[in-house]
Amino acid sequence: MDSLRPGALGGLRVIDVTQVMAGPFCAMLLADFGADVIKVEPPAGDSTRTMPGAVGTDSPSFNAVNRGKRSIVLNLKAPEGVETLKRLAVSADILVENYRPGVMDALGLDYASLAALNPRLIYASISGYGQSGPMKNKGGFDLVAQGVSGIMSVTGEPGGAPVKSGIPITDLGAALFAVVGVLAALEHRHKTGKGQHVDTSLVDAGVGLSVWEATQYFSGRGIPERLGSAHRMSAPYQAFRCADGFITIGGANDRSFIRICTVLGHPEWAEAPEFKTDGLRIRHRADLAAKIESITCTEPRSHWLALFDASSIPCGPINDYAQVFQDPQVLAREMVVEVEHPTLGAIKALGSPIKMSATPPDVRRRAPLLGEHTQEILSELGLGEGVIQPGDRGSGIKNAEMKSGSGIP
Repeated sequence: MDSLRPGALGGLRVIDVTQVMAGPFCAMLLADFGADVIKVEPPAGDSTRTMPGAVGTDSPSFNAVNRGKRSIVLNLKAPEGVETLKRLAVSADILVENYRPGVMDALGLDYASLAALNPRLIYASISGYGQSGPMKNKGGFDLVAQGVSGIMSVTGEPGGAPVKSGIPITDLGAALFAVVGVLAALEHRHKTGKGQHVDTSLVDAGVGLSVWEATQYFSGRGIPERLGSAHRMSAPYQAFRCADGFITIGGANDRSFIRICTVLGHPEWAEAPEFKTDGLRIRHRADLAAKIESITCTEPRSHWLALFDASSIPCGPINDYAQVFQDPQVLAREMVVEVEHPTLGAIKALGSPIKMSATPPDVRRRAPLLGEHTQEILSELGLGEGVIQPGDRGSGIKNAEMKSGSGIP
């Protein structure tokens, strides 16, 4: 983003009272769009600071979900630390927290308490199970949420063991839903002048993303099962083995299927009674997949991709991440950027998947050093160093007391 051109959220202040992934990722997206995000950390810092690859209290993992923020270390066990956070909340537009329900209440930092001081405050809570319901007090991690929300029951090969999604989809999904809620709350505030409480969870995210699976179950077509790479609403739409690896083929409609049959040298398949419609192809998915793979496995991936591309059939290779980050399309879309870090040096990081013509996100700002901006932020609030405990740069609530409601990657 051009430094002379403010981001879409420029002028907004966000207080980020989160750790690990879901909350930090949510707040980082707001920072990408120009918000001033102040990350509140305990003295040891966010636990991702010491993940593999760390140099002291700086790591690539921390940078991956905390770029563009400022860091302040506060002693939330001391009344002065709590009061400082309240002062920050009064100066803020948005606060994001991802602790178990009840933790912020015990500190007097819950939505009702802070909204009384700042009625315009938008307060986003991300937890394992949400702020209501019989399971609300349980801690949540992405793995657990993927199981509870049903994702693991439909991931993996038919007849195989449950498998979690390779990426922490409920952590990231909850973060994205929280951002949507915050932006909607901002629009509501524009109209009414009032903030509100945004509440989402890892389990909510997992269930909310289960669109086709819910559709299958709600429409009376049984409990969704594991299908490997196949689609439950279209066929052929899955991975197929070639002589030197796998490709994906997306035959999501009858027109595509006819072209696939022609490329494979079997146009008669399109007229076969068991394959004539998408519904029939889904019913005979396994037989159809076996027929297709018996042909694709005879030639390398490049052979089939060239033929399918020439016939405008959606297809692609299954890349490992070394191949992903060398892909010309990925590079052309600036999905890989370099960031200079005072401790880690030049590090590669993900770019933004959102492209905007007037207010593009800025993803090239590094994550802060631990407590790097403490004095700067305190000065902005008109406070001295009394909030910081001598010798320890501040102290956080004990881990057992403030165990995050959202999990590790």
